[in-house]
Amino acid sequence: MDAGTTLTIMDIRPFVPELTLLCAGLILILLDLIVKRKEIVAAVGVAGTIAALYATYKLFGYAQPQYAFFDMFVLDGYSSFFKLIFYLNLILTICISVKFMEIEKASCGEYYSLLIFATSGMMIMASAADLIVLYLGLELMALSTYILAGLTRKRHRSNEAALKYFFLGAFSSGFLLYGISLTFGLTGTTNIRDIAHAIYALNVMDSPILYLGMIFIVVAFGFKIALAPFHMWAPDVYEGAPTSITAFMSVGPKAAGFAVLGRVLFDAFGGMQVQWTSVLIPMAVLTMALGSIIALSQTNIKRMLAYSSIAHAGYMLLGVIAGTPEGLTSTANYLMIYTFMNIGAFAIVIMLRREGFRGENIEDFKGLSKSHPLAAALMLIFMFSLTGIPPTAGFVGKFYVFMELINSGYTYLAVIAVVFSAISAFFYLRIVMYMYMKDPGEEIVITTSPSMSIALAITCVMVLILGVFPSFLLNLVRYSILG
Repeated sequence: MDAGTTLTIMDIRPFVPELTLLCAGLILILLDLIVKRKEIVAAVGVAGTIAALYATYKLFGYAQPQYAFFDMFVLDGYSSFFKLIFYLNLILTICISVKFMEIEKASCGEYYSLLIFATSGMMIMASAADLIVLYLGLELMALSTYILAGLTRKRHRSNEAALKYFFLGAFSSGFLLYGISLTFGLTGTTNIRDIAHAIYALNVMDSPILYLGMIFIVVAFGFKIALAPFHMWAPDVYEGAPTSITAFMSVGPKAAGFAVLGRVLFDAFGGMQVQWTSVLIPMAVLTMALGSIIALSQTNIKRMLAYSSIAHAGYMLLGVIAGTPEGLTSTANYLMIYTFMNIGAFAIVIMLRREGFRGENIEDFKGLSKSHPLAAALMLIFMFSLTGIPPTAGFVGKFYVFMELINSGYTYLAVIAVVFSAISAFFYLRIVMYMYMKDPGEEIVITTSPSMSIALAITCVMVLILGVFPSFLLNLVRYSILG
C-alpha cells in the first residue's frame, strides 16, 4: 500500500467516523431512559450510523493514506471500503431488530448501543496500522458481541451461547497476544509497516520464531472468522444468540477478521507469502468441507446457516490465498455481497418469530409459498444467492474469487471449491423445496414492521442488481483497494 502522509497527534480527522459512532452509542444509552417509543431509539441509531458513513465519505477523497496517532491508525481506501460493509451491516441489523426486540421484550437502549460499540471496534480493526491498536479494536468488538449473544438472559440457550463465545474468544485473544509478542520480540516493533521493513533489514524471513508468531496471529483470526478447525463455537452461538444478533455476527466480525488478515498478511508478512499460504490452504479446504457437509444434516435453520457461514468463510479465504491485490479485492467484493444475502435470509427467519413460536426449524417453512408468497419468493432469492446460482449476486461473488484463484495458479483449489459449492446446493434448495413443495402443517403467521420491510427491500434489490450489473461494486472495490 502507499506510504501515505503522517498527520500530527492533534489531527484527529481520520478518527472522526469512529468518534461519531461512539458518541451515537453513548447518546442511545441516555435516550432509552427518556423516550418511551423504542422505534425512536432505533431511528437515532440509524441516523448516527449514517452520520459516521457521511464522515467516512468526506474523508475518502484523500489521494494517499492518512496516518495518525504516531502511525498507529490509518485512513485509506482499504479501511474505508470495509467500514462501508460495517455500516450496512449495522443499519440492516437495526432495521430487522425493531419488531424482534419487541417480541423478545429486551432492553433496546443497551442493545443498540452495544451494536454500535461492536461496529466501532470493527472499524478500529480495519484502520489499525499497529498490532496494539488492532488488539484494542478486537476487544471492543468482542466484549460487545459476547454481551449481545447473551442479551436474552432468561433463555438458557442464550446464556450458553454467550459463555461459549466468551471462553473461546478469550483463547483466541491469547493466541493473538502471543503472536504479537513473538513478532515484537524478533522485529522490535508492533507497527505493521515497520514489521515488514524489520524482517528485510534483519533478514529473519526464515526464522521459526517469526513463522510461529505469524501462525498464532492467523489462528487468532481463524477463531473470529470461524475457519476450521477453529469453528466449533459458531453453530452453538449462532443457534443460542437472538436471531438478529446472529445475523449481525455472521457478517460484521467476519468482515473485520478478513480486513485484518489482508492488512497484516500483505503489509507485515508480505515477504512470507509461501509460508502463510501453506497454512491457509489446508484451513480453506477443511473449512469448505466441514461447513458444506455438516450443514446437510441440520434441522435448525440457524445452525444450518452457521455451517453455511463457515463454508462461505472458506470461499472468501481463497481470495487471500491468491496472494495478489486482485485476490484481496475479490474477497472484499464477496463480503459486501454476503452482507446483503445473509442478512436477508436471517430477516425472513425473524419474520416467523412470534410470541410462543421461534420459527427456527426448517420444517417451519413448510408451505410458506401458499400463505405468504412474497416472503417465500424473497427467501428463494436469498437461498439461490447463497448457493451461487445466477443471476444473483452470490454467483458473481464466487465467480470472481474462483477466477482470481485460477489466475494465481491454484486451479485445483478452485475445482475443490466448486465441488463443495455444488454440495451446498442441497441444504439451501431443501428450504426452497419445503416452501414450495410441502403443505403447511399449521397456519403460518409472520410478523413484520416498516423497518423490516425496508431491510428486505434493500437486501433483495441489491442481491439482484449486483447479480445482473456487478461492475458497479467491482469498480468501487478496485478503486478503494487498488487505487
